[in-house]
Amino acid sequence: MPAEVAQALDVLARAQAKALSQSTWVGKAFAEQSREMHYGERDAAPIHGQASVEEARNLLDEGIAVVPLPFPVSPPDKLN
Repeated sequence: MPAEVAQALDVLARAQAKALSQSTWVGKAFAEQSREMHYGERDAAPIHGQASVEEARNLLDEGIAVVPLPFPVSPPDKLN
């Protein structure tokens, strides 16, 4: 792997880790909680979790901004 690519991946991984440290894992409730925040049914807060491709597309179709993470994330209860 070229050094530039390795460096770019490292920067990206660090940025993701920082963002996740300031976000709450909501697991499979991601789509539901994203909708609740979007429609003002709960306070907005940074969250991350799991959504199927179809769920993510539906959120985008509703105007709810979601972005897939570049690196896989393990649920907190699955970490050592």
